[in-house]
Amino acid sequence: MERLWAGWRMSYIESARQDPGECIFCRKPAAGRDRQELVLVRGRACFILLNAFPYSSGHLMVAPYRHIESFATLELAERDELIVLLGRSERALRREYRPHGFNMGVNLGAPAGAGVVGHLHAHLVPRWNGDTNFMTTIAGTKVLPEALDRTYERLLDAFALEGEVAPGEVGAG
Repeated sequence: MERLWAGWRMSYIESARQDPGECIFCRKPAAGRDRQELVLVRGRACFILLNAFPYSSGHLMVAPYRHIESFATLELAERDELIVLLGRSERALRREYRPHGFNMGVNLGAPAGAGVVGHLHAHLVPRWNGDTNFMTTIAGTKVLPEALDRTYERLLDAFALEGEVAPGEVGAG
C-alpha cells in the first residue's frame, strides 16, 4: 500500500475540533498578529487573508470584519470594499503569479459548500493551464509547489508594489 504523508493537514483536522461557535474570520483580524494569521491587507470594512488550506498557491479570501452571513445584509460600504479588495487581490496575484485564470466565488450556507458558515467571505483562487495533474485526477490529492509563508511574503510584496495597504494600516484609497 502506498502512503502519502501530508503533515500540514493535522492543523486542519485539529482546527475542526475547535469550538464550533468560534469564527476564524472574526478571530484572525482581532488577534493583531497579521503575519501569523495570514492577514495581508486591512481595509476599513473588509480584509484580505491567505487561505491556510489552499486549493492552489495564492488562494486568497476577502471578508468583512462584521460577522454577517449574506450579501443581502451587507452595508453599502462593506459591499463596495469587498469588491474593491477582490480587484486588488486579482491584480496582486496577476503581478506575482501570472495565472492563466481564476476561480472566484462565495459559498452561502453549508449545503453550498461553505466551510465557515455564517461569516460571508469570497475566495479568489489562481489557476494555470495544466495545473490538474495525475495526483489530482487519480489520487484525489493536490500538490502545492510553494510553502504558505513564502506565498505570504510574495503577495505582501505584490500588494506593496501596487501601493496597496500594508498589514496593520487602514484604508488608503
